Amino acid sequence: MEPEDLDQFFPRDRQHQYVSTLLARGGVTRRRAEYFVRLWAYLLLKQQQEQGQRSLQPLTQLYPTEGSVSCTHREAAELFYGQKDRGSDRAAGMMIDRLVALGLIEKRFDGQTLCLQVQNLPELLVAPAQPQAPIQLEPDAFNPRTDAVPAANLIARTYAELIQSNRGLKDPAAASHKIARVLRTWSQQYTAGIRVLRRRDNRNPAAISVFYPITSESEVNFFQPFNKGVYLTADTEADPFKPAIPDDLNSTAVYVRAWVIEPSHLRRETLCLFLEDAQHTLSQMREDFPNLCDLYSAFIHPAYEELKLALGFQSISHDPQRAYSWNYLALDHFLELDVKRVVANLKFGSDSKKA
Repeated sequence: MEPEDLDQFFPRDRQHQYVSTLLARGGVTRRRAEYFVRLWAYLLLKQQQEQGQRSLQPLTQLYPTEGSVSCTHREAAELFYGQKDRGSDRAAGMMIDRLVALGLIEKRFDGQTLCLQVQNLPELLVAPAQPQAPIQLEPDAFNPRTDAVPAANLIARTYAELIQSNRGLKDPAAASHKIARVLRTWSQQYTAGIRVLRRRDNRNPAAISVFYPITSESEVNFFQPFNKGVYLTADTEADPFKPAIPDDLNSTAVYVRAWVIEPSHLRRETLCLFLEDAQHTLSQMREDFPNLCDLYSAFIHPAYEELKLALGFQSISHDPQRAYSWNYLALDHFLELDVKRVVANLKFGSDSKKA
């Protein structure tokens, strides 16, 4: 089995079906999804060979590997990049590490041989269902009693790469528990700043935003390295950002601590609805904090990169170790945006054909 023969045994159209399903996972871009699907299929075919099958059987679907399968960086590079010049063995190794961080594969290296095993991915073991009519969503206030856990899981999935890359986080699986607890605390501090888009069928949150007014002393964190201000996905109980109290005339900044949409709902209609709700919420917050004028955020998921630029956010503090940064937008500019026009120009979400 050679990497260049993969498409003969697992056609491109079948690969694309799995790629589309994978895009619903936090941190998975189209390119990463394509590389992972090709790697998975290759490992299954190579496993057939290692098990002594005389002729390889074409794959009609993907299924878990039986333990680990050897795969060199050279093989991975040929799978990922083919004859293209942009890839090298080192680049392939870095991509494998990224797939490990995203929880898609497990790797073992004994000093001589690299072995890979696909993680348990139940959502990919069934053929993707036929598309259904969009589920109706509506803006609503965050309910800490019913929304904290599902919203925490949504945030954890969206920030999966950041959570996995945090070496100080002793138990990444516990991230959702911390996020749920923190959301309830923030709700007690300033409930008007937390909003959701709620499904009309089962009332579960399909999106959550957290607009967090901070004290003037906390604003300096946005001009420090990104990793010094991480709290929600970090293994620390010390929050570097302090909440402002209503009527604090010295509070000028809002920290967007979360703004995430369930990937299956990433459509222009949903974006418009959520952005318009954000404008309304921030406008109302000025009644409690009259001098608000600065909006800060960190866009973690790569799917939001185009939206960040379209809204006018500027990077102000970059993390040299990771591809994250603090971003700034004048609140007045955000409130003046024609959201429908901005979103209409995006090639973004599940209604976009661009990777």
